[in-house]
Order: sequence, then structure tokens, then C-alpha cells
Amino acid sequence: MSHQSDLIADDIKGYLKAQEAKSMLRFITCGSVDDGKSTLIGRLLYDSKMIFEDQLAALESDSKRLGTQGDEIDFALLVDGLAAEREQGITIDVAYRFFSTDKRKFIVADTPGHEQYTRNMATGASTADLAILLIDARKGILTQTRRHSYIASLLGVKNIVLAVNKMDLMDYSEDVVNTIDTEYREFAKDFGFRTIETIPVSALKGDNIITKSAAMAWYAGPTLMAHLEDIPVGDARQAADFRMPVQWVNRPNLDFRGFSGTIASGTVRVGDTIKALPNAQESRIKSIVTYDGDLDEAVAGEAVTLTLEDEIDISRGDVIASKDTPPEAADQFEAKIIWMADQPMLPGRPYIFKTVNKMVPGHVTDLKHKVNVNTLEHTAAKQLELNEIGVCNIALDSRIAFDPYGENREMGSFIIIDRINNTTVGVGMIDFALRRASNIHWQALDVNKSARATMKLQKPAVLWFTGLSGSGKSTIANIVEQRLYARNRHTYTLDGDNVRHGLNQDLGFTDVDRVENIRRVGEVSKLMVDAGLMVITSFISPFRAERRMVHDLLEDGEFIEVFVDTPIDVCAERDPKGLYKKAKAGEIKNFTGFDSPYEAPERAHIHLKTDEVSAEDCADKIIAYLEGHGYLSAEGFTSGGGI
Repeated sequence: MSHQSDLIADDIKGYLKAQEAKSMLRFITCGSVDDGKSTLIGRLLYDSKMIFEDQLAALESDSKRLGTQGDEIDFALLVDGLAAEREQGITIDVAYRFFSTDKRKFIVADTPGHEQYTRNMATGASTADLAILLIDARKGILTQTRRHSYIASLLGVKNIVLAVNKMDLMDYSEDVVNTIDTEYREFAKDFGFRTIETIPVSALKGDNIITKSAAMAWYAGPTLMAHLEDIPVGDARQAADFRMPVQWVNRPNLDFRGFSGTIASGTVRVGDTIKALPNAQESRIKSIVTYDGDLDEAVAGEAVTLTLEDEIDISRGDVIASKDTPPEAADQFEAKIIWMADQPMLPGRPYIFKTVNKMVPGHVTDLKHKVNVNTLEHTAAKQLELNEIGVCNIALDSRIAFDPYGENREMGSFIIIDRINNTTVGVGMIDFALRRASNIHWQALDVNKSARATMKLQKPAVLWFTGLSGSGKSTIANIVEQRLYARNRHTYTLDGDNVRHGLNQDLGFTDVDRVENIRRVGEVSKLMVDAGLMVITSFISPFRAERRMVHDLLEDGEFIEVFVDTPIDVCAERDPKGLYKKAKAGEIKNFTGFDSPYEAPERAHIHLKTDEVSAEDCADKIIAYLEGHGYLSAEGFTSGGGI
């Protein structure tokens, strides 16, 4: 590396201390496709002499084989490291690079410009202090310019550099820059950016990157590097109120009990009074323990173990905070969501919500609107598609401690995880808790489920029949209820068609409506189980996630999944309601098996093949299962029998 301090050779400790004392700026480059983001970062690294000799040799070689600049160095190859990126000449993933100057350290994230990689851009923006928004001087402000600006504002980026690139292709025209600057400031006037600095550049030629451009004598502002070095960027996390999510309860022996984690924001000192959320218990800091010894105080970003003066109940995922300025605690919120999955976000579908240190089941209760990122208009929608942004109400299964995202990035953000395949499908920013989250409480009743079930001499449960239309679900369910009734068992059948005549008559057959249909049935089933009944449900219920949702509403052993497995050609041949005929004729839309999917159970408790076994024999198999697992006796309930 040609840029070296003499301290490296003469005083390595002094060099490291000097580096530690420098401030850090995290920034991203974003904008539309081919605006020159990767070239700009490559030029910054090259001109600031932060490239090792072997990297420079490799760059020169790669530029000849893969570059797009003829005999010149292709600076984009410094950050476009994936094979697909080099082959296509585009950025796909977020590329992070570290470099430093005499004044400051930098971490830069080069983010993709293509719309399908908007989720990657959001990832890079989530920790950035500043965004360099590149605009091709030939094209002006484009759709992705607006999209990335809105997402940057949404994710709390406060400083914007409007880098008008490729000025060498526009004769270094001042009028071009002024027009773009005026248009952009009008568009972004309500985004809450603290600073917007417009800098005309040529990333390829190096104009106004490190040194002032002789070709743009009319420009009196700073170079890009000078602006990055001088812009004031305080550590907002250290200035915020103290918050430390507990990652681990540290109990190596009987004499020590500490709470370990990384401080998300603020400062903590020995003797401070704290409050642990969400249970709101109070104590004082007894000591701040680290691997290198105890501290008198610790700040945001440091990993510490806190010991307290009092023995209070704190668990992993709780938050230790300032007593006088604690975060809120709630289980329902309004939040903004950026959807990142090919499968749409469906209100009512269960997901896992991961906050700074806690994973909680929950679901979107209401999609209030989605945002048109080009016009910023709010439009009605029933679901969010890939890269869409919406404002939603969210309900979690338990309370979490949080701050609004606008006040604390760490405490106000979350990711959404698919419960089936464990992939990240969205990110969100909490706006505020819903009022109803704090004034509704569960009412304890003296006559409980155990008493009701014992009186009925049975173990309550839900027999959840799932399968295609025409598979025989309702027929088998009817026979099972008859046989249970003959044994004086207390039952109730919820049939898919019957429920849609009343409770769910307002729902159609879109994916969103199917999810809500099953959610409502699951809640009713839970109430009936609480009444001590054996509930028999007969629904196509095509999605595993919703069947899992009902399973999780109930206690262990109360959900019995019965897969009525019948080939679709057999179902179509039976066609008792004439639905397959109508679906083939195009008279029915969103029909399961045709233009709407069915996700078969992977491990059903009872698997029935009705093309091989009669309905009566299937019913016998179910009754035998109930008998064998203790569902048909009071002893089976009180002893905790079942699956």
C-alpha cells in the first residue's frame, strides 16, 4: 500500500492509537443502473492510495480481460467481486470496503442499482450516516433515484451527496448540474435530510473526486473526498438514552450473576439506576465487567457484562435501560415494512419478528397502505410484493421493549423471518405502539379448560382435516363426529363451506382471504377447545404457514393434523360440487390445484389415502388414533396424554 504512515514502521502502537482516535464515517453509494457507483468507489480507493501492490497488479490484469474502459483501468472491478457482476458489468450484492485518510476512517457500501436488488440497497443504508446518490448527468433523475432516496430517508440516513456523474460526457455543463440540483431538492424537500451537497464529478476521469477539476472552474464547492472528511457526523448512538439488550445471562458459579450484551445506545456508569423491560423491574449497576477488567462506564458499541445490586428477573431478550428514560413496551405497533421476498406479504400469515435481540412470533394485522416510491402517494393494497413498501399494523405474541425507529435505529428496527424456510423476507421500522396494545388484558376465569374437559370425560383437541376439494374431508369428518357422538363425546364440526355462510362470509378466495379465513377459524377452534370440546374442522387450508399458525395457538397435543391425501385427477373425477369443471372453464379463479397452490403437510399426525381406503376405514383409523393417545378419557386429559 503506497499510502503509509511512518508510524507503521517506527511506532506501530502509536499508529494504532492514532487510527483508533479517528472518527468513522459509514456511507453508501446508490442510484440507478450504470450511474457509476462501483467506478466511483474504485476511484476513491485508487486516488487515496489505499490499494496494495498485488491488488493494483490484479486490477490492471483484470481490466485488460474484463474491463469496459479499453486500455484504461476499470475501477469498478475493485468492488464488483462476484463472477456474475464482472460478466454482466453490474452490481448485484452489497460490497463493503474500508479505507482511511489522515483525517478519518471510512466504511463504504456499494449497493446495486437494479430494482430487483432494492432489498440489498436497504441493507446497506440501514447503518449508513451518509448516502452518495449518483446521477448520470445525461439522464437526470430516474425512478431508482427516487426509490433509493425514499428508502434512505426511511432508514434514517440524514446526509446526502448528490454526485452528478459523467460530467465529461456533458461538456462539464453548469446548467445540467443546476437543473438536476433544483429538481432533486424539490422532490426530497419532505424527506428530513439534514444536508444535501451537490458535487459534479467524473468518476472515470477523477474530476472533483480527490482534487478540484480544472474543467469545472465554475464549481466553488468541495471535492467529494474533502466533503466526506469534513462533514460533521457524531455518534448518534452514544448521544441517545442507555439501552442494552440482554444476549446472555452469565452465571458461571453461585457467586456471580451478570447480564451480557452489546450496548445499543447511550452510556452506562456504575451506580446508575436502571429499569429492565418489558417487566419494568428496577435496580442499580453494581459493576461493569469486561474481559480486560472492570470499567467505571461503558458506551454504545461496547460488549459488557452488567451486575446489579438486586436479584431481579431478567432473561435473554430483555432490555436494560435508563430508569428515567426507559423505552416503551408493547405487543402491537404501526410500522413501515420493506418487503424482500418473491412470495408476497399476506396480512394474517404468521411470521417471526426479530428485534435487536429477541425473536417473537407475530403477524401483520392490517396493511394500511403501500407507498408509491415514485410519487410518494399512498395506495390501497391487500398484500406487499417484492421490493414494495407499506405501512402496517403488527401484532406480536408477547411484548417487546422498543423505541421509535426515528429516535433509535437499533431499538426501533426488526427483520421478518418466514416460519417455514427460515429466510429473511422483510425489514421494518417501528413508528409507535397502538393504543389498544396497552389497555386490553386477558381475564382470568375460575372455571377453566381442565374443569370443562374433566366434566366431559375427554381430552379437548382439534382434528384439522386438510386436503384438496373433493378429497373426502367433509365426508370423513362427518363419520368421525357420528362415531364420537355415539360414544357420548362432546364435539363440534367447523366445515369450510358452512363457515363461509356466516363468520367468514365477507372473505373471497385470494391468498390474503384464505389466510384470514384460517386465522378466524383457528381462533374459534381455540375457544371451543377451551370449552372442553373435540373440534373437527374441514378446510382445504392450502398453506403450511396457516396450519402452523393454528397449531401454535393451541397447547401441546391439542392440534391433530389429518391429511386427506387424494390425487387431483381423482378429486376432479369425483367433483361433487362441479368446481373442477368450472375451474377448467375459467369460471372460478384462485381455485386450489389449478391457479392457486396447495402445500401438502410434511408430517401429518394422520395420513389418509382415500383413493385406496374407504371413508369408513379412514374414520376407524382416526378413532383408533384418538383412543391410543388418550383423547377419549378423562385420564387421558389429566395425565397429559396425547401426541
